[in-house]
Amino acid sequence: MDNFVTPSRPRALTVSELNHQVRHLLETSFMQAWIEGELSSFSRPSSGHWYFTLKDSKCQVRCAMFRGYNQRVRTLPKEGDQVRIRGKVSLYENRGDYQIIVEQLEPAGLGALQQAFEALKQKLGSEGLFDIANKRPIPFPPRHIGVITSPTGAAIHDILTVLARRCPAVPVTLYPTAVQGPAAAGDIVQAIEAAQRHNQADVLIIGRGGGSLEDLWSFNEERVARAIAQCRIPTVSAVGHEVDVTIADFVADLRAPTPSAAAEKVSPDQLEWLRRLDELQLRLHHAAIRHTRRQRTALDHLSARLRDPRRELLEKGQRLDDLELRLRTAITQRTEAASTRADHLASRLQQQSPRRSLNQHSTLVLQLQQRLQQGIAKRMQHHRDQLNHLGQTLHVVSPLATLGRGYAIVQDSNRNIVRRANELATGDTITARLADGTLQAKITGTTD
Repeated sequence: MDNFVTPSRPRALTVSELNHQVRHLLETSFMQAWIEGELSSFSRPSSGHWYFTLKDSKCQVRCAMFRGYNQRVRTLPKEGDQVRIRGKVSLYENRGDYQIIVEQLEPAGLGALQQAFEALKQKLGSEGLFDIANKRPIPFPPRHIGVITSPTGAAIHDILTVLARRCPAVPVTLYPTAVQGPAAAGDIVQAIEAAQRHNQADVLIIGRGGGSLEDLWSFNEERVARAIAQCRIPTVSAVGHEVDVTIADFVADLRAPTPSAAAEKVSPDQLEWLRRLDELQLRLHHAAIRHTRRQRTALDHLSARLRDPRRELLEKGQRLDDLELRLRTAITQRTEAASTRADHLASRLQQQSPRRSLNQHSTLVLQLQQRLQQGIAKRMQHHRDQLNHLGQTLHVVSPLATLGRGYAIVQDSNRNIVRRANELATGDTITARLADGTLQAKITGTTD
């Protein structure tokens, strides 16, 4: 027989390994993307996570938005809403379902905040708050600069850095305020009023660093816009990055694209020779940014390869949500099945009810009770007749009957019956019992 070698079989992947590799391929191949469609099959289990389907006229995709992200959504979405989502393509390994891990959700179109922005912009514009004729010139050089921003943010650092470089002799006063959150608008208005009461600064820089439209929203509040428009001190709006535009930019006397640019606009360049140094610093800054971006890209690549334990927890949470839904369904099915069986058993019990037998036995018991009572009555009458007969017989031989015939029973004083005359003496007292009473007598004499 010829010798031959059996070719080795290739190793087969398990389903878990396959799904894990597919998920890794999806997450590393697709960057975050914005997707628009109609929201349907919206679900909110007790974990706080959201699960829904995003669809258009031809296709659909499952989506999961975990609690840490959906808490930022201002309005709870509902079935049929047209929405825009930002997220990463992934795979739910337990079911092998392709899904989007959503990090941001907003209404399709302009969005709620953008609509509010446009409405307030139109309102204040119609009132003339944006008119060029109302803009006041910025004093140059300023005698005192006021800054309204967060004392811990990047904006104050950038402003002070620029002012220290360009005009260190000009005094600067910080009017600290919150620049983000529900209380920020009120704080900004109070800071503007404080600067006017202080009456030292002849120009105010109002702003903060960059962020999303929601982060910058306090500078889109109507009361902040009106406070800037009514401020007696010339104002410079310096909110966010160059691409960021707020209502504060329209009402201020001057708009700067960034906090640093605002400091550049209000400060004089006192030393010509520092221009070259500034240029080198700018180049160094850009180089640092590029280097930081390269390092960040490398870090992002490594982060994508490193499995985040938080993702594992979120997936376990999604698995628990899936099991919870399945458990609820199973409980409902079991309850319905038990109810149906109980109804069937109740019907059988009704058909085999012992009530008819009980009624028959109840009738028999009543008949037996009647017969028993009749027997008892007959037996008692029989004994009653016997008792009367015996009574009559006893009466015939009774001493009382003898007394009725004229005889008497004599007793001495000790109530002993006297049978012979010699048992008594003259003077003794006796009692004679007759048929209808007793007599007492005294012995006057005896005869034998």
